[in-house]
Amino acid sequence: MVSRTILDNGICILSETIGHVRSVSVGLWIRGGSAREDTRSNGMTHFVEHMLFKGTTNRSAFDIASAIDSVGGIMNAFSAKEMSAFHIKIPDYQLTLAVDLLADIFRHSLFEETEIAKEKTVILQEIHMLEDTPDDYIHDFFEARFWGDHPLGLPILGTMDRIQQLTKSELLRFFKDRYGAENLVITASGHLEHQPLVDMIRESFDPVSRGITGSPISPPDVSSNIAVVEKDLEQVHFIVGTLGPSAMNTKRYAGFVLNTVLGGSMSSRLFQEIREARGLAYAVQSFLLPYSNTGILGVYAATAPADVRETLGVIFDAIGKIVQERVSDKELESAKELIKGNFLLAMESTDSCMSRLARNEIYFQRDLPVEEILAAVDAVTANDIKDLAGEIFNPSTITVAAMGPISEKDLALDILTR
Repeated sequence: MVSRTILDNGICILSETIGHVRSVSVGLWIRGGSAREDTRSNGMTHFVEHMLFKGTTNRSAFDIASAIDSVGGIMNAFSAKEMSAFHIKIPDYQLTLAVDLLADIFRHSLFEETEIAKEKTVILQEIHMLEDTPDDYIHDFFEARFWGDHPLGLPILGTMDRIQQLTKSELLRFFKDRYGAENLVITASGHLEHQPLVDMIRESFDPVSRGITGSPISPPDVSSNIAVVEKDLEQVHFIVGTLGPSAMNTKRYAGFVLNTVLGGSMSSRLFQEIREARGLAYAVQSFLLPYSNTGILGVYAATAPADVRETLGVIFDAIGKIVQERVSDKELESAKELIKGNFLLAMESTDSCMSRLARNEIYFQRDLPVEEILAAVDAVTANDIKDLAGEIFNPSTITVAAMGPISEKDLALDILTR
């Protein structure tokens, strides 16, 4: 059962009681991420994430880490395009500690100049590490080219120049503006009761002011292009991507099934043809990234430079087939069962349940019952997949981004119209 409470200052609290476990996962979620930044503030959401672990008026950075370690808990955080989160998994009898710690880092972090200077170096190294990891970096590179000047194209980590220029006053102003109560969602899942949780949060977070709520992000315009980072690597890492259904579009369920059939599993068409039948790549997979009013459906692969065109040809042939022909009943049913099975298995984790509560609130402002999601997946038809594929796999919106020992002339534009 999911319970929901809105405090007077606007903080939304959601909890789900799971009586048979002995853990509780608690998350502090902020509506807004790098997609609500601009070129001046780019990277600040991620920088704030780091700074909230660097000491408060009550705890040092070591105290924050040891408070969780000493009771066998796990604490982490992440920043994304449309949200950021700080979350703790802890034994159920330590729930008060988890709430107190989240409130402390959120309300009393110091943002000391010396820590800011050190964290700049850490984040610059994080950027370098990303650039040295082509299977990760190609995703940032692809989105930058795909979204162009739209905020969705901004890197979550920021740029090296901007990180070096950040000041304490800028960070504090950004935090004050973006991290108000109305932008906060606190979720918890596990062995807990809702009202005691609400009482803890009200006592710890009631002084937080409402803050400024961000305006909706306008949908981006995209166009077809080819982009290459020439780099001395053993492989060429590339992504073929196009517009996909948004997180709130009912076509997202057809998108999930389409993705599963195309390259989202080991039994998918692309995995079987590219890896198993032809041995062209070790890593090949498709993915669906739904955002609030748009999305990406893409295919990632890494292959030898000599095999790039053949691998791309297989991908475009598979796309063409899924546009032109209905998937078989057997393939459709198998994809649906995989999606439902993965979803139900994830529901056994208090972490996943806590995250699901937050994402449902941020995108839909309501809980989506498990039965509703399973029914929506079951309702997808072969015609739904074919229609969606015909809609999104449009040569005018397909981008190919590659990284490795290759140039743009090696990826002739005619490959987009195979």
